[in-house]
Amino acid sequence: MKEKGLLIVLSGPSGVGKGTVRQAIFSRPDAKFEYSISMTTRKPREGEIDGVDYFFRSREEFEQLIKEGKLLEYAEYVGNYYGTPLDYVNETLATGKDVFLEIEVQGAKQVREKVPDGLFIFLMPPNLNELESRIVGRGTESVELIRNRMEAAKREIELMSLYDYIVENDQVDLAVERINAIVLAEHCRSERAASKYIKMLEGK
Repeated sequence: MKEKGLLIVLSGPSGVGKGTVRQAIFSRPDAKFEYSISMTTRKPREGEIDGVDYFFRSREEFEQLIKEGKLLEYAEYVGNYYGTPLDYVNETLATGKDVFLEIEVQGAKQVREKVPDGLFIFLMPPNLNELESRIVGRGTESVELIRNRMEAAKREIELMSLYDYIVENDQVDLAVERINAIVLAEHCRSERAASKYIKMLEGK
């Protein structure tokens, strides 16, 4: 019987670089995670592809999935829904593969309640000025929306104690190294690894 995979949740305030760090993790040839693509009702940004970066759905379609209980988590953030399809996550974990979620803080709180043995990592900016610069640098948000995102980011940072680890995204490559080291360490934790060796002693 295969060992169940590890659910890895990466989240943090808007603009901290979650997507950039996730892409860097998966661009490495030794990446062993399955990426669970999130679903959203927001419009695609330039270069984003449906089914690769996100599943882009209408508000009506998304709300139907909520009613049917087909989302592991979902949240409404700055006027748009974001969520994680449930079936894909469960099926992938059951095969023994690790599933990597890059989601908003509100969604991570829901996942923590449903999957308490998951690995929760909070990505932090070096400081708030740098965070604001990154949001402004996108060039996709109005002044009012930038202000809203910064206020939301401060509230999200206050929730960092709900996570197992905090990783500063000062440099993307360093953040990737830290996250990979954390995942490796988690797989070696006695409560996760012991069952495998107990079966060995029992001759199974």
